[in-house]
This record gives sequence, C-alpha cells and structure tokens, in this order.
Amino acid sequence: MAAASPTVTRAELDAAVPHILAAPKDGAVIEQLCLRPGYNQRRFVDEITMTRAGGIPGERWAEAPWLRLPDGRPHPGIQVCILQKRVLDLIWRNREHSPHPGDTFIVDMDLGTDNLPEGQLLQAGDVVLRVSGVFNDACVKWKTRYGDDAKAWVTAPGHPPLRLRGILCSIERDGRVRNGDLLRKLDHAIR
Repeated sequence: MAAASPTVTRAELDAAVPHILAAPKDGAVIEQLCLRPGYNQRRFVDEITMTRAGGIPGERWAEAPWLRLPDGRPHPGIQVCILQKRVLDLIWRNREHSPHPGDTFIVDMDLGTDNLPEGQLLQAGDVVLRVSGVFNDACVKWKTRYGDDAKAWVTAPGHPPLRLRGILCSIERDGRVRNGDLLRKLDHAIR
C-alpha cells in the first residue's frame, strides 16, 4: 500500500467538496480554541474571552493585524477566524511537523455564503459575532504548510462562496467562549 501524500492533492480536495457542503447548517460544537500570541505560535485553551474593543486578549490582532482600516486601526472584521472541521481534517495531515492553521476555533458547520451571508449574527457561548465581508483567501503560510493545491483550491472558480478557508468575524457582544459551546445562527438583532 502506498504511503499517503504529505500534502493533500487537488483530486482529493475536489472529491471532498460534497462532504464539506453536507455539514450541518447550525448548532455546531465549538472545538480547539486557539490563541495566536505571536507569529507561528499556538496556545490551545479551554476558554477565550472576546471583546469588541480589544478582540481576544493574548492575540496579536490589536498590535499586529494583517488587515487595517484606512486610519491604521486593526480591521474589526478579522477579530475571529472560524474553520470548518471537515476542511481541517482534510488538509492538516502532518500534525507532528506542521502547525495548526491558527483559527480561533473549529466547527463542523457549513460556512458558505448561502448558509452564513455577510452580516449574519452568530452566538458562540455568550459572545455574539458578525460574519465579515472580508474573504479569507488563504495566506502564503497556508500554501507552505498544506501545499500548492490546498491554496489554489480555496480560490478556484466557484469556490470562494464556499469559504473553504473559513470565515472571518467581528465581535459584536463581549463574552466568553468555551470548548463544547454551540455556534448558533441568530435571526434577531442583539441587545
């Protein structure tokens, strides 16, 4: 039997799309809470505090965001990153030698635009998030860690609305998120 490829192939990625699209539409269990205190650093925790003003304490968003507003402030639409579990399981093959992608948390949920349009409110623990219009197109680190095919797959024709690299969100209501909490869609305004 041949050894598995160190990185996922485009054929494997394309074959997995129906499975990814079949993820539940709501009520997903939050897993693998991850803090990124610095570049290429990961700290897994059981609970994360989130605030509109400061993002996630212990994260680099406030000091070194990858996207800023025209006035230089950190872009609030990138405070929280959420990745689908089915995508993580597909691309993260070499867990001993390749770092976790660094998303704030992982869920088995459909993150595509048909299910979670821009502006959709989500409740995670007692935090309320808003799905951002900022598209996560997979940075060069994604390509380096998981392969050329994994990067090209995210932006392939027809794929951007699927949000295969996950969604980005702003924090709309302060609170805490814990491993095991549910991520739920809200159909009303926050108070």
